Amino acid sequence: MEIKKEQNGSVLKIALVGRLDAVTAPELDKVVQNELAGVTDLTFDFSELVYVASAGLRVLLLAQKRMKKQGSMKLTHVNSDVKDVLEMTGFIDFLTIEE
Repeated sequence: MEIKKEQNGSVLKIALVGRLDAVTAPELDKVVQNELAGVTDLTFDFSELVYVASAGLRVLLLAQKRMKKQGSMKLTHVNSDVKDVLEMTGFIDFLTIEE
C-alpha cells in the first residue's frame, strides 16, 4: 500500500493506494498516531484503495475517535467493495462517507 499525504494548515488529506490489511495497517497507524497533531479536518481518499481488512478498520476507528475530539474526519471516493465491508461491519453507521 502507498500512503500519499497532503497537508494545508490544519487540513490533512491521506490518499491510500492498494490494500489496507494486516501487513499495511501498521504503516497507516503510525501516520494516525504521529501526524494528526493540530489537524482539525482529516480526509481519507479511497479512490485507489481496493481492499480493507479488519486491521485497517481498527486504524480507521482509532483515527475517528481521535478526530472526534479535535475536528472532523471523512472518507471519500469509497468503491463498492470497500463500502460493502463498511456496511457489513457497521462502520458505515459512524463514519462520514462522501462521494
